[in-house]
Amino acid sequence: MATLNEKKTCSERMENFRRFVWNPETKLFMGRTLINWVWISLYYLAFYVVMSGLFALSIYSLMRTVNPYEPDYQDQLKSPGVTLRPDIYGDRGLQIYYNVSDNKTWEGLMTTLQTFLTAYTPAAQHLNINCTSDTYFFQDTFDGPNKTKLSCKFTSDMLQNCSGITDPTFGFPEGKPCFIIKMNRIINFLPGNGTAPRVNCTYVDDESQLLEVDYYPVNGTFNLHYFPYYGKKAQPSYSNPLVAVKFLNITRNVEHRIVCKVIGAGIIFDNVHDPYEGKVEFKLKIED
Repeated sequence: MATLNEKKTCSERMENFRRFVWNPETKLFMGRTLINWVWISLYYLAFYVVMSGLFALSIYSLMRTVNPYEPDYQDQLKSPGVTLRPDIYGDRGLQIYYNVSDNKTWEGLMTTLQTFLTAYTPAAQHLNINCTSDTYFFQDTFDGPNKTKLSCKFTSDMLQNCSGITDPTFGFPEGKPCFIIKMNRIINFLPGNGTAPRVNCTYVDDESQLLEVDYYPVNGTFNLHYFPYYGKKAQPSYSNPLVAVKFLNITRNVEHRIVCKVIGAGIIFDNVHDPYEGKVEFKLKIED
């Protein structure tokens, strides 16, 4: 009994391990003969080859069913969301507060617009084409470079007084600021039912109170030739059309709640569960 409890020395343990790895008497390598290891290796090689083949076949079959240009399911995107630039978020949504006398309060807003519009310079739009039609731009073929579809140009100069070209400050120091409205992309979406959708901005609390606004382009419309959008792969150089709004009669030192809605057939702006579907609401306060 004493021998069973006797501890082996380190050298004895190393010797036992060495004999386990290779036993010269029985010619076993780690408890198996060479032919056994060959059969086991061939079995696992065949097993993983078959498993890899089945995995590759399933991926190939899946990819054959996927349309690279259009998602199979987009039920949640029936109506586009709307975003605002500059987008300064406070505790309760978009809040743009600044003081016309303190340039530090509005220089960040100005920089945000300048940065955003760099994607709309003529140089950035050089791959796109000039479109003059006021109808949907349907494309059945891939006539663009590298087998893509063509995209219409939208350059910042189309925003006229809110382009940042004639007025790099975007009207902030005058108390007549510019904001840019962008409608999110939905593949194959046709807004307006043949009539260009337009932006309309009003006060939230009292829509009867007149809010003087200049819209750019004229009438604040999204031209139909920017639709439909065919997806990032089909139109890699596509740029969202924009509408700029310039507020002209904002009362100073008062917080205003303003909503800008996109009006057009197929665009929903009264969804209580999504405050940015078809519209964007924000607070604006200009101090002096």
